[in-house]
Amino acid sequence: MSNSQSDSQLPSSLPREFTTTHWSVVLVAGGTASSAADGALEHLCRTYWYPLYAYVRRHGHSESDAQDLTQSFFARLLERKHLRLADRNQGRFRTFLLSSLKNFLINEWKRGSREKRGGTRKIFSLDEETAEARFASEAFIEQPPDSVYDRGWAATLLERALTSLRSEFEQSGKLDLFQRLKVFVWGDKCALSYAEMAVQLNMTEGAVKVSVHRLRQRYGELLRAEVAQTVSTPDEVNEELRYLLSVIRDGLAKSGNLGEEKL
Repeated sequence: MSNSQSDSQLPSSLPREFTTTHWSVVLVAGGTASSAADGALEHLCRTYWYPLYAYVRRHGHSESDAQDLTQSFFARLLERKHLRLADRNQGRFRTFLLSSLKNFLINEWKRGSREKRGGTRKIFSLDEETAEARFASEAFIEQPPDSVYDRGWAATLLERALTSLRSEFEQSGKLDLFQRLKVFVWGDKCALSYAEMAVQLNMTEGAVKVSVHRLRQRYGELLRAEVAQTVSTPDEVNEELRYLLSVIRDGLAKSGNLGEEKL
């Protein structure tokens, strides 16, 4: 993202590249084995593990029970037969997953028992302590379980896009530039002005502004790509992005941080 980088080096807009999403692959994989579907489903499950875990915790389950229930839910989802229940008219993966989890928890409650994680195959190697710490840091915000799920979903997609952006900078040998400019991704909140940042980076102020503009542009493209993997059609991408931003704004308002970031 140097000042000499040409626009032609940036990815083309998503609608032209939008062919087959992870979710659309999963939708047709309910009855057939496919390595592509397996990989796509694992990618999506990793993305949604924390939002679902947070939902279960908000329902009053303990840390260990929430971990067991979330892992057990994914174990059953990966048995594929549950994918046949997916409604193509409800094309968002987050909607399908939350509805499936709610049914799963009701059935578990009716049975009065559940499979412990030791009784099922380990689905993912996850840092569950970090997940619990993240949930604890957000627990002070009063909100229903569905809102906890939506906030976790939105935050996870934002994080994934930022991680991808960091990786691109690192691969191009500009990790230090990313670390310094990432505070500008969502707005202009920074302890340093553009002029002060320019001095530190040995760049002109204009070059810093251009770099920040391209940083934000590329982040938006990567976020759009993340959202695209969780819907069925290109038409749903913009609508899902608008919903994601509304969730973030609502979360900032509830936490008392609205206005600290420009969304």
